[in-house]
Order: sequence, then C-alpha cells, then structure tokens
Amino acid sequence: MKTQSYILHALSPLHAGTGQAAELIDLPIARLKGTGIPYVPGSSIKGVLRDARNGSAEVEAVFGPDTGHAGDHAGALVCTDARLMALPVRSFHGTFGFVTSPLLLTLAARDLEEPPPVPKPPPNHCMAGPQLAEGDTVYLEDLDLTAVPAEPAWAAWQKRLAPIFGQSADEQQVFSSRFAVVDDETMTFLWETATQLDQRVHISPDTRTVAKGALWLEESLPPETLLIGLLLAEQSRKQDYRRLSPEEVLQVALPQGEQVLQFGGKSTVGRGRCRMVPL
Repeated sequence: MKTQSYILHALSPLHAGTGQAAELIDLPIARLKGTGIPYVPGSSIKGVLRDARNGSAEVEAVFGPDTGHAGDHAGALVCTDARLMALPVRSFHGTFGFVTSPLLLTLAARDLEEPPPVPKPPPNHCMAGPQLAEGDTVYLEDLDLTAVPAEPAWAAWQKRLAPIFGQSADEQQVFSSRFAVVDDETMTFLWETATQLDQRVHISPDTRTVAKGALWLEESLPPETLLIGLLLAEQSRKQDYRRLSPEEVLQVALPQGEQVLQFGGKSTVGRGRCRMVPL
C-alpha cells in the first residue's frame, strides 16, 4: 500500500456540515465525536476527487464503480478524514495568527514522514511569530496569553509548514510571522468558539420579508484554515481493465500535484474553495 499525505488550505469559508442540529447553531460543522476537532469527512473528499475526473474506466478502477454496480469490485483509493491542523484566529496585534497546539501537531505527525518534535508551551502561554506578540503578551480572540520564547521545535514546524501555505516568499512570510502554538486547553476553546458564524435568511417574494422558518445560523471553518489528511492506494481490482499500481492510483487521484477544488456544502455562494496540496 502506498500513502500520500496532503493539506487542505481553505481559500473561502469551508462548511462540511452534519445537517440540522437542535442547538444554537442550526447548521454546525462536522466534529470528531471524542475530541470535538473539526474535520472534513473522507467520503466528501473522495467524492470531490472523483467528480473532478472524467468518468473513464481508469477512474472507475481507482474510485470504484457507481452505486448500481457497487458489488463488482472495490475501489483502490482510501481517503481518510481531513483533520484540523491550524486555525486562523483574530489577534489584537498582527491581525490574525495560524494557531495550533501540541495535540494537533502530534496527530498530524502520524501522517508525515520524519515529523519535527512537538513544541509544548505551558498552560495559558503561546509560542508565536514576531507579528503576533506585543511585548510579552499575545492577544487571540478574547484571550491574553503570555508569550514564551520559541523553541527549536516551533521553528522546525514553522519551516515545514510555510512552503505549504504558498510558493512565493511573501506568502510564506505571512505564515511564518503568524505561526502560533498554544496549549491544548486553549486550542480546544478556540476550535469551539473561533469558527465563522453567518446568519442566513430567505426573503419571501410576496412580502419581501423573512419567510417563516427561513432564518438560520450557519457555521464554517474560516478562510486560511489548514487541515491534514491521508490518501492510501493499493493495486486496482477492476477485472476488465489493466491493473493499476498504487503509484498509478495516486497519480489518477492527484494528477498534477496541487489543485484548487470545491469541498463541503454551499458551493454556489462561494463556500469550500480549497487548495489541495500533496506533501
């Protein structure tokens, strides 16, 4: 089996939802049950990759047959969920930061080759780029965190992730100067409260007022969010087509390296435009 890790970089608000919920937020984003970490389901990622390809025999060998012929053979590509890796959080100083935590980096390290050591700031402290710190304090949302000197491990992750954010020196500088690591408890608070909320309405064409029951609150991951996932490929099983190697399967799934694709719901209002960057 061949594996390929990738980053989803949200270029617009990303709504991978779970349907309606009997909560304050009518349309929440998907979160892992045990941890509450936001994610994009692997089924959604596989569907988007399949739709981006032509419906050829090669595509069927990689992704599997349509529903009516599902028993013919299994697909050769496995798409894991894409899990939150870094969340853009507004900052009083420096506009916003790319914020992650030891837990998120430890989970991400499972999907990376030769990952750097994980930095571990103390509770209520933050290791941050120079753009975020004002004196000895970092202000994220409503939190005042004590800035601590960056460890070599922080610098190693900064260097590892900056090229993913963009190819130009200016783009990489945007990330490098705003990369921040907080403790896990602070990060839990942020991924629960620092997402984007939009109030949506439907206007009745007859009265030009909000239609009854057509006012709802919708949650999204904000633009610049980074998520990490994994593609796993094995030899194809389609009987009447040449057997594709795991390397060929990945080449069909991600034929030209980095791509811009639409993930999640609400695509007609610009939601879900993402860069998919193989690592």
